[in-house]
Amino acid sequence: MTDTAGRDVAYRSFRFPADLHLGTATGLRGTDRGLVLDGGADRGSHRRPDGRVRRYAAGSWTSPPVPTGFGVREVVPSWTADTPGDGWLRVELRGWHDGAPATRWYVLAEWAADDHAVRRTSIPGQRDAPATVDTDTLVLSTTATGWQLRVTLLRPDDAVAGPVLRTVGAVATGPASRPDDGGPAPGGADTPGPAWGTVLDVPRYSQRVHADTHPQWAGGGDSWCSPTCTSMVLAYWGAEPAPERYAWVTPPGPRPVVVHAARHCFDHAYAGTGNWPFNTAYAGVHGMDAFVTRLRSLTEAEAFVAAGVPLIVSASFRAGEVPGLDYDTAGHLVVLVGFTAGGDPVLNDPYAPDDEGVRRIVGRDAFAWAWQSGSGGVAYVVRPPEVPLPVPPAQANW
Repeated sequence: MTDTAGRDVAYRSFRFPADLHLGTATGLRGTDRGLVLDGGADRGSHRRPDGRVRRYAAGSWTSPPVPTGFGVREVVPSWTADTPGDGWLRVELRGWHDGAPATRWYVLAEWAADDHAVRRTSIPGQRDAPATVDTDTLVLSTTATGWQLRVTLLRPDDAVAGPVLRTVGAVATGPASRPDDGGPAPGGADTPGPAWGTVLDVPRYSQRVHADTHPQWAGGGDSWCSPTCTSMVLAYWGAEPAPERYAWVTPPGPRPVVVHAARHCFDHAYAGTGNWPFNTAYAGVHGMDAFVTRLRSLTEAEAFVAAGVPLIVSASFRAGEVPGLDYDTAGHLVVLVGFTAGGDPVLNDPYAPDDEGVRRIVGRDAFAWAWQSGSGGVAYVVRPPEVPLPVPPAQANW
């Protein structure tokens, strides 16, 4: 099976200020840093976590409708932004079809880089006949062949600085189909792929060394696979937060930078740290160009490793289904750091008792199935803006 077979997947992003004119802005202007609020912003109020009501200026950018060319089943947004001065942003999505909205607007996130003024959260309970919000994913039940997003930036009236939106986008997927078997690159088993024999030097971090610590964030380290993976990739790029950013972690424990990531990826409604776009947004705060997409196969993933870009991927499996991974999980994040000379994936799996046990080699076919059937091929792409991505396929999913 080739890369373009299987499930329809399409990713589209917007970068600011370059793409400001493609959508409709209200109360925003473009700067060399991104979109910011201007003098025409609206006013409203919001209740802080401490119960105080605070007045905010608000402005929004609405994307053009984005056609996909196929029937859309799921849409996952992602963004990069800064939110100084207690600013925050709201991300909304709706389906689009035949020149008109196919659904109402749904809120996918109320997000801030910090958590002292706004509780970073998905919005539960959004369900009607056309669509349902499943934490970070808009699941469409009605006919839609496209999507549209809206981002609202909010700044306290008494704040000097406000939020800055640098990028926003979404990945749309069609109905699930048979996952790619993850087999050898086109040309046969004896033809190596572009990354066979390449293993990137990504640091190894165990999430389980944090077990039973800081239970206020998803119960502690045993559930911190996603922020631990995000921390590993930030360290690979030399972009981890400076020590003064996590000096508040007491006791510091084995690796306070992972505690910092867990807190700042935490979704207060979901009560977990595995919200996909919250993790890429966290990477974006540290200067990364980061987004969530879905890949169709390990062959597509090889192109990223060959370009020097490790991927964070989401899989689910039962013990024994993926040789080398001897535990059950309904959803787990690992870092795909490379491939053996024979094409088997090499992982940094944070679900290990210590850092030494993080590196694992797994069977190609079994892991591809666990990844594709578990999450539809979800991948976090995290890299510095100056590092080029591989050339996308015709139906572009990055």
